[in-house]
Amino acid sequence: MQNRICSLFNIQYPIIQGGMVWCSGWRLASAVSNAGGLGLIGAGSMYPEVLKEHIQKCKAATNKPFGVNVPLNYPQIEEIMQIIIDEGIKIVFTSAGSPKVWTKKLQSFGIKVVHVVSSSYFAGKCEEAEVDAIVAEGFEAGGHNGREETTTMCLIPAVRKVTNLPLIAAGGIGHSDSLLAAFCLGAEGVQIGTRFALTKESSASELFKSHCLNLKEGDTKLLLKKVVPTRLAKNSFSEQVCTMENNGASIDELKDYLGKGRAKKGIFEGDLENGELEIGQVASLLKQPQTVQSVIEELVSGLETISQRIATVTCFVK
Repeated sequence: MQNRICSLFNIQYPIIQGGMVWCSGWRLASAVSNAGGLGLIGAGSMYPEVLKEHIQKCKAATNKPFGVNVPLNYPQIEEIMQIIIDEGIKIVFTSAGSPKVWTKKLQSFGIKVVHVVSSSYFAGKCEEAEVDAIVAEGFEAGGHNGREETTTMCLIPAVRKVTNLPLIAAGGIGHSDSLLAAFCLGAEGVQIGTRFALTKESSASELFKSHCLNLKEGDTKLLLKKVVPTRLAKNSFSEQVCTMENNGASIDELKDYLGKGRAKKGIFEGDLENGELEIGQVASLLKQPQTVQSVIEELVSGLETISQRIATVTCFVK
């Protein structure tokens, strides 16, 4: 399975693990890389010294390529980027900011830079910044989302129209059929968050994982749109946010209620009532805990079965 994404990152399969806060430590990243994909350490929930520790442990756990995901609105961004450079990281995924700010500097140290976008407009900005690849993430995804609320099925072809850069699809992708659909729409790789967040190697709380593996259709919702649109699983916290938004709460009121550490409380500490339970819509299709290895094996082996099914529609092709 070789294409531009595999060649860019020197990986076996064009499957990238999302750099999710409180889930994407060195164990998850190294497991994904060892299984043939690209693992990412999620710097967004780590102090600089913690990130350095995870990078070093990941190096010891895998000899395969791995990278770091960095939200550009991180308060200690200069320190984080210096650690990435000093530690010899060769792949960085950036988000939540302008790709122009760091791309050239990182590339000057031989680092491949990939930026996450939620619209074709921002994909154009990535083209101008000359990033190495783009992740186009639809609003099915868990956690922070784009304000456009564009689905992956609409976003990927829209982004493909404005750029010829290597394109990675994200949002709602968790099975072989959605992987293949993303390729049909113009993507060359996929970034998977939710499914890897619920694996045994994820650093998320076991309570959080168990809760998300029992979600039903409609049990996640995009909330906090006045602050930062965030997809959350239903719980007491999200229900109160929904009520406040319906009653016209201001940005300041929502920020006050949100406070600090909600994502850590929910995802890492397992507070299922008062924490932010950031997870994607695809969680409702997942019912059993799995290892990373079994997830990737299932994704790859399932492509053959689906290809056979697709062969039945060749009657539409003259």
